Amino acid sequence: MNIHTDNYRCTECGKCCRSGSELAVHRRSHSGEKPFECTVCSKRFTTSGHLVNHSRIHSGEKPYKCHVCDKAFSLSVDLNRHMRVHTGEKPYKCSLCDQSFSRSGYLQTHKRLVHSNSRPYDCRYCWMLFKIHSELNRHVRIHSDAKPYSCRHCSHGFRRPDQLKTHLLKSHNEGTWFTFDICQMKLTTKQNLEVHVQRHEDVKPYVCNECPKRFCTATELRQHHPVHLGYKQFSCVLCDKQFARKQSVKKHFKKCSVEHGVTGVVL
Repeated sequence: MNIHTDNYRCTECGKCCRSGSELAVHRRSHSGEKPFECTVCSKRFTTSGHLVNHSRIHSGEKPYKCHVCDKAFSLSVDLNRHMRVHTGEKPYKCSLCDQSFSRSGYLQTHKRLVHSNSRPYDCRYCWMLFKIHSELNRHVRIHSDAKPYSCRHCSHGFRRPDQLKTHLLKSHNEGTWFTFDICQMKLTTKQNLEVHVQRHEDVKPYVCNECPKRFCTATELRQHHPVHLGYKQFSCVLCDKQFARKQSVKKHFKKCSVEHGVTGVVL
């Protein structure tokens, strides 16, 4: 018996549903109705099930556990995505090249960066457009030389307060160093000390969704991510060879500058 009958057909798009309740939920996709509201953040949802899943974000409940590693997730869909790290599965294939990805969002980003001329990030000071936000951030520094944080001991100025704090410690011995007992490494902030301790203990809580690589900080994970998008935003000024990561082009440049007999140039 075919349960998809005209009795439960959507008059907006013609989709057939299995029951009146399923049809009612489907109609919300057209009306925009979201009757289920989160009592914590007021976010609204079309079904009670979606609200229950969302509520785990606030409660910290993570019932979906990976049987390979120690990671746990609030949603089953997040666990399914995570398992691709272990299986190597990449179901989203680019139709324009041979690259594939574990998430559809990564595929869309890859197409925009590599296979299109779309440049959605525009400079508010001039006409230039950029493919990714980090490129825009580097460019904007050309327009803004403002350094509002000045050293009271010398003529140096800085864009950020943490840069001034580091300068005061290193140049004028003003402030408090954070020292790691094991190696006696001195660091300028408590956060830097915590990261340094993690490196000694090999604690790497930030895991790439595309490969098994792990990182100590979220910044390192963000810097690693372009490797999987096939987008190489950094170029060597001597040979035009391109790289996905800033550290990679710096490492290459040291060798390339020797080969070209160039000295005194710093990337």
